[in-house]
Amino acid sequence: MRCSSLAGGSVGALALAAGLCLALANDLPPWRPDELASIASLGPWPPPPVRDASNRVSGRAEAAALGEVLFHSTRLSTVGGLRCASCHAPWRHFTDGRAHALGAEAGARNTPSLLNVRQQHWFGWDGANDSLWSQSIRPMLDAREMRSDAAHVAQALRDDETLKRLYALAFSHAPPADDETALVDVGKALAAYQETLTSERTPFDAVRDALARGDVDAVQRYPAAAQRGLRLFIGSGRCIACHAGPNFSDGEFHRSSIASTLHDGSVDSGRVLGLKKLVASPYARDSRFNDEAGAARKPALLPAEAGAFRTPGLREVSTTAPYMHDGSIANLCDALRPHAALEGRPMPALALAERRDVVAFLRTLSAQESAVLVDEDAMICR
Repeated sequence: MRCSSLAGGSVGALALAAGLCLALANDLPPWRPDELASIASLGPWPPPPVRDASNRVSGRAEAAALGEVLFHSTRLSTVGGLRCASCHAPWRHFTDGRAHALGAEAGARNTPSLLNVRQQHWFGWDGANDSLWSQSIRPMLDAREMRSDAAHVAQALRDDETLKRLYALAFSHAPPADDETALVDVGKALAAYQETLTSERTPFDAVRDALARGDVDAVQRYPAAAQRGLRLFIGSGRCIACHAGPNFSDGEFHRSSIASTLHDGSVDSGRVLGLKKLVASPYARDSRFNDEAGAARKPALLPAEAGAFRTPGLREVSTTAPYMHDGSIANLCDALRPHAALEGRPMPALALAERRDVVAFLRTLSAQESAVLVDEDAMICR
């Protein structure tokens, strides 16, 4: 049955009819127009690709091909066997499954997934980089990660015949003589590859689109627990206040209730530290390496709150444990306990039954074929 048979034909009437039919079919309250609008705002998926104007090879298949080879190459690191894929394993949805990243030395923050990374406008937990290519440079130079430098990376481009050939295809010339220019080009090729890492459509996307077109038969296939969890997510749980938009992230910074430390034992100030790094970075959008035309290239930098971290996207969240910036929460249900402050107020606490429903919803943000990677015990709310 389709709700279009019950509505007068307008988009608003169709959406309202879908909500009414859904309530009758599943013994759930009707979807209100404001709820339907919130659900619609979480799609469609996938979004159309947008080229990064600061990266002249963004969107080029040849650059993505070079970036993919570089991503899996050990030539970029001075530590034997270490590569980008060591921490961002494709089979783990581009995470490592660890609480803390492990490169040349142990880190103090969790490795975020690279899926849908092109949807961000700040990069890293603290937003220390304002482009995907500058973020791609950072681990190469970090002594605790790949422990490399511009000269080492540039030499890899010049010595490796495969890299040299792919570079020429991507940039239309041989690797440059200037080491730093070569380093930045490697970052831009890596970014071009990462731009292609988009997660698959999910059961939620199917029901979101079904609601938009008034297809009750399709909506009925969405589990009742997930429907209750979705209502909490966009309603009293206030999750959507931070986890907004098709990528389920507002891309901004919110103060975490989790106090953590860096590898040296100092307090991790999050965005405060990130801004200091961004201002000092020679690879920010206001640097000579930005390929974008025009002078005003760095986004406005708002005052930072100590302990604020960037909102992660939630697509494939059930397959990318552990959680939080410090990887301190292993269970998705526990991650639903209040963990951030919004506008100076803590997020509301959910009862156990409510958290179970939200987990049921969050699981529908993973592609069905990802279910084999989910640890069922980690999904259970006790």
